[in-house]
Amino acid sequence: MEKDSNSSLKSALLHISEDGLDSNGERRKLIAEEVKKQLWLAGPLILVSLLQYCLQMISVMFVGHLGELPLSGASMATSFASVTGFSLLVGMASALDTFCGQSYGAKQYHMLGIHMQRAMVVLLLVSIPLAVIWANTGEILKLLGQDPEISAEAGKYAISMIPSLFAYGLLQCLNRFLQTQNVVFPMVMSSGIAALLHIPICWVLIFKVGLEIRGAAVANSISYWLNVLILTLYVKFSSSCSNSWSGFSVQAFHNIPYFLKLAIPSACMVCLEMWSFEMMVLLSGLLPNPKLETSVLSISLNTAATVWMIPFGLSGAGSTRVSNELGAGHPAAAKLAGKVVMTIAIIEGLLLGIVLILIRTVWGYAYSNEREVVEYVANMLPLVAASNFVDGLQCVLSGIARGCGWQKIGAYVNLGSYYIVGIPSAVLLAFVLHIGGRGLWLGIICALIVQALSLAIITIRTNWDQEAKIATERVYDTVIPVNVVS
Repeated sequence: MEKDSNSSLKSALLHISEDGLDSNGERRKLIAEEVKKQLWLAGPLILVSLLQYCLQMISVMFVGHLGELPLSGASMATSFASVTGFSLLVGMASALDTFCGQSYGAKQYHMLGIHMQRAMVVLLLVSIPLAVIWANTGEILKLLGQDPEISAEAGKYAISMIPSLFAYGLLQCLNRFLQTQNVVFPMVMSSGIAALLHIPICWVLIFKVGLEIRGAAVANSISYWLNVLILTLYVKFSSSCSNSWSGFSVQAFHNIPYFLKLAIPSACMVCLEMWSFEMMVLLSGLLPNPKLETSVLSISLNTAATVWMIPFGLSGAGSTRVSNELGAGHPAAAKLAGKVVMTIAIIEGLLLGIVLILIRTVWGYAYSNEREVVEYVANMLPLVAASNFVDGLQCVLSGIARGCGWQKIGAYVNLGSYYIVGIPSAVLLAFVLHIGGRGLWLGIICALIVQALSLAIITIRTNWDQEAKIATERVYDTVIPVNVVS
């Protein structure tokens, strides 16, 4: 393949450069080429993340026209679903960043399809107990002390959204399968079609069919399954996947424990971080003037989550490039890929931070006409800008970690950062020093700083030659002959 020959040439040039035989001009060309490849990957991945994020947002917006109670129920159900389902599936599917990315770099193309099938089997099985939890959402929320009426509405929404749980897991596997092969534009196409069709689907089911709040949840399921169907057809019939997809294989049921060794820590990495942010919202309800604090913190989290899609796309690009080069046995190229994606993340974080600070006095009006809310949001946005900068760095470093297969280390780092440093700091600042909602956010910033510094130190001290050897061993430990069933 042309990409493989380019990668080999790059690695050769890098070794020449390290021996002092290459000119600075050639090194600049290599860096420019790496920047181009990463931006070519990151741009579509950012779009995919935003488009898929829009599905939940569009549904909640439609439900908002049904009244305050359905809106509260749908919002609570969406948050509950993210914490108890979607975050876990995203995390487990992230193991494919390592397995598929390194297999692709090692030219063991048939293994990508087997890794994807294995991940699909595991995620479908995991979705069954998660579906049971979703089916009891209303009762669980009541036990947690939430308002009975809102809990009942949330329960209706979550039950109707259960089919989307299974589709979401499959979608994450398909996305990783294509992403690690640098095939990203079909993902943009399928996500765009699903997002566009989601609007009329919501309108018909909610207002014309009369399903109301349930209609929005059913629309989510339809849109996710539509996205899965489009990508499945692409994988089956496209020449781009002819080497990596050779049909269903019984080998997908083998080596499941080996997959879980990375999938479980991957899930811990994602869940530990996401749960800590949700905990901040719960803690904000214990502050004086809880309605104001909760509203402003929710706006800040929504803003942070939206702009986070940019470093998340960069993280996917960095993970793909690092895993591909390690799998190919090119440690110098993998190291360069890590340096390039970190540089891009720093520039992006600074630019986006400046934008957030410039719009801080007007941004609150997008969510509320209350002057008190708008002024509080204006005070929070500089903190959001600072947290976004650090979060972007840790997000990209986490991508490098996934590309190398450091999920277990990442899980320990996240556990320490958020639950030993972040949440205790937030409680201290908000409730002991009485800084309020800003104190909660400062606690999160403390966690992000510890997380980014820890991952940065690990990355800087990495022996890339050793990582390439480990990647080769991982690839060939899982390589099995093609055994096509259908």
